[in-house]
Amino acid sequence: MKKSNEFPSGWDEQRVREVLEHYEDQTAEDAAAEHEAALSSPEHTVMEVPAELLPLFRQLIAEHEKERASR
Repeated sequence: MKKSNEFPSGWDEQRVREVLEHYEDQTAEDAAAEHEAALSSPEHTVMEVPAELLPLFRQLIAEHEKERASR
């Protein structure tokens, strides 16, 4: 029996392939520029957290996104 793939909401096989292609074809310079742009975003931050707390952070982010989507 063939197992069907399950994608997150809004994702499908085509989108996954496009993302993979983007990163597989990306030069080191392009990757560095993308990282730099992400790190300089005023809307997001990067921080180190203990791995054991990651599920809690994911839950908080999911709740936050759900709340933003309902506005």
